[in-house]
Amino acid sequence: MVIATNRGHRRDNPNCTLGAGNSLILNGMLLSAISMPEPTANPPMEQRIVQFLADERTLSNKYDLEYCRRDMDRFDAFYRQALDGLKTVDFGGLTSDGKLDYVLFKNSVSSRMDDLARRESELAKIQPFIPFAERINQLELDRRAVAPPNQQRIAEQVSALATEVSHTEASIKAESRVDKLDAYRASKALGSLSRSLETWFDFYRGYDPLFSWWVPEPYKRATAALADYRRYLTESVVGFREGDSSAMIGDAVGRDALVSQLQREMVSYTPEELIAIADKEYAWCEKEMKKASHEMGFGDDWKKALDKVRNDYVPPGEEPQLIKGLADEAIEYVTKNDLVTVPPMATEGWTMEMMSPERQLVNPFFTGGRTISVSFPTAEMSQDQKEMSLRANNRHFDRATVFHELIPGHCLQDYYESRYHTYRPQLDYNPFWIEGWAFYWEMLLYDRGFFKTPEDRVGSLFWRMHRCARIVFSLKFHLKEWTAEQCVQYLVDRVGHERFTAEGEVRRSILGDYPPLYQVAYMIGALQFRQLHHDLVDSGKLTNKQFHDRILEAGQMPVELVRAMLGEESLSPDFSTNWKFYGNLTP
Repeated sequence: MVIATNRGHRRDNPNCTLGAGNSLILNGMLLSAISMPEPTANPPMEQRIVQFLADERTLSNKYDLEYCRRDMDRFDAFYRQALDGLKTVDFGGLTSDGKLDYVLFKNSVSSRMDDLARRESELAKIQPFIPFAERINQLELDRRAVAPPNQQRIAEQVSALATEVSHTEASIKAESRVDKLDAYRASKALGSLSRSLETWFDFYRGYDPLFSWWVPEPYKRATAALADYRRYLTESVVGFREGDSSAMIGDAVGRDALVSQLQREMVSYTPEELIAIADKEYAWCEKEMKKASHEMGFGDDWKKALDKVRNDYVPPGEEPQLIKGLADEAIEYVTKNDLVTVPPMATEGWTMEMMSPERQLVNPFFTGGRTISVSFPTAEMSQDQKEMSLRANNRHFDRATVFHELIPGHCLQDYYESRYHTYRPQLDYNPFWIEGWAFYWEMLLYDRGFFKTPEDRVGSLFWRMHRCARIVFSLKFHLKEWTAEQCVQYLVDRVGHERFTAEGEVRRSILGDYPPLYQVAYMIGALQFRQLHHDLVDSGKLTNKQFHDRILEAGQMPVELVRAMLGEESLSPDFSTNWKFYGNLTP
């Protein structure tokens, strides 16, 4: 059936006309027209968020220049408009879900504005490295506006760009001292600017005859100059060889940024207090490790017990079968013990893939979600890498993490997020909810005796120590107290990591591909969920299944807001964090 809206739009159909009152006449039958809803001036919170996310995607499709202040300004205005719109909302008249969405939305938009401010600050710092950025941006802005091109003038501009890039490189080479971090950021900016220039050039090349006659030669010189300059910064200044994926170059954000992000994540502890929490948790782990080590016959030397566990791996080619068996066991356990609802579609829908050697440099252990990506030796690895990968993915390490990645961990999260409050995950990526939930299950199942043998307990405790160490090394790095090498050595010394896996862990923590608090979020999020479990399940207010199902159905958010959702805290329009889930820490 052809449907016409009240705006008078219709498909071309000789038998379809609009009658009086914009009713639809189709083949002689009079039907009521179906109206498309107009955006309302003061929509409910869910609709407001959905509309905001759609508008943001629309703007992102157009204003996509990463190092362009005008694009940043457009988003700044958009976010300010969204926050201003919240002033019209009657908070007291909202439902409980609406109040939760209000706080989530306000926090999320404010976080976006903080990110913009950080990007603008970084752009100002690297401006001396890329004084020609605006010249490249303007070419793309003109193309975006479909401005009639003056091909000869464009050729002159691109030729001037090539000259300016070469002069800038010469100027940087003449400096007696160049900050490596700024040079690293500038090299990333050069990559983005080069891609923008390529997109601009490809738009006209071959389609505009005069452009194709005037511009290719100066464009070739400009792109060569950009590539040479970027190579100089990455190799000669930063010390990173292009194509060397094993290098570790970090971007420490500093204490002020950490404190600001902790507030956005609604974690009411300072970076230093989080390190103290990690140290206390590590001490507990070490005691448990020694108990298991004694059962294995190694006394207090738990690293010897760890070595024995690490060498208990399946032969090459058999890892997928091991993973499948462990996944089935975990699903059976949580279902049989009525811990959480596992829908049949969630059980049926997960898949498996093998991880590439390149990804294993950053993720030496497997990752999960709908698809579990298995880290295991490949034929092209060196002998040392093969042996380290085998040991890193042994039976007992795997037992403690397969359910973290699949069910009841990330795979089950993904199932629920795709079906309940689906707009919430789009607002923000919250590692405290995502990774905290998955690691919380490691804690819960340990307490329930899921790890029966001392070898299995050693495997589980390795990961728990590892999450303690992640807090320490990542915060120490971002506080600018430790170098990347110190972080690697800390993992080797304190957790018993292979150097290969320690380097992979540090590399993904400091390169900037993950948020600075990502590594912190595993244990701190888990500790938040564990305290909620104590308050609500151990007290008898909720069953395990009620508790876990409600968290999954509510969707991704700071864990303190999970606490509010479960009725343990009241919300206000200016809600801020105050939950001391680990108690008050004394110096």
